[in-house]
Amino acid sequence: MAETVDGYIASFPPDVREILERVRRTVHAVVPEAGEKISYQIPTITLDGKPLIYFSGWKAHVAVYPIPPLDDDLAAAIEPYRSGKGTLKFPLSKPIPYDLITRLTEAFVAAR
Repeated sequence: MAETVDGYIASFPPDVREILERVRRTVHAVVPEAGEKISYQIPTITLDGKPLIYFSGWKAHVAVYPIPPLDDDLAAAIEPYRSGKGTLKFPLSKPIPYDLITRLTEAFVAAR
């Protein structure tokens, strides 16, 4: 079990590692003052010491949790990636929609 976000990301193969790093950079681009920690054994981006967004790597996808409050446009955009009530899964076999991760991060910040 990784104790740091760097350690967590380093535990993946290079192709997945690059995707996880880019997800991390995407969130930090929206919230440069955000912190990081491992919570629930996965990377957690924090804002003002509280969890903002979680992300994780899996065999066939990367996931982002939970789902923030959504407007209709964002709700429609995430629909293909929705997995259950609070998880978004982005298949590794397809291009990762980093612009959508930016929009999700903005929605999390706006909901605070």
